[in-house]
Amino acid sequence: MVADPTKVWIGCEYFCYCTDPIWTMTDAQIIELAGFELDKIGIIDKNEVIDAMVIRMPKTYPGYFGTYDRFEEIQKYINKFENLFLVGRNGMHKYNNQDHSMLTAMVSVDNIVEGIKTKDNIWDVNTEMEYHEEKS
Repeated sequence: MVADPTKVWIGCEYFCYCTDPIWTMTDAQIIELAGFELDKIGIIDKNEVIDAMVIRMPKTYPGYFGTYDRFEEIQKYINKFENLFLVGRNGMHKYNNQDHSMLTAMVSVDNIVEGIKTKDNIWDVNTEMEYHEEKS
């Protein structure tokens, strides 16, 4: 299933407190900032952005309660959208440290560039039993 095969959908996350200046920026200002930053690091051309939206979510953090044991059903459904790549803690609703969250985005970009349709390698980030950053 492909929503629109000519488009790639990209999401940005800005983590802040509701007292931080970015929280009170207008949607248009946040969209402009995201486009500028993504353009600056070479992910997109900000002039080719055709649509954007802002969702402000206070106190967000993945919560593992309720029907989380059925998360695989949601993952399977979402994976049907070939050009939708969920990344990071909130996108994947999966606990990752910042490095792993950024790695899911990098793997997604590699998949897009290489035409890889499966999301398995993205979901496999940080599934090892041993924690990477622990000192021996």
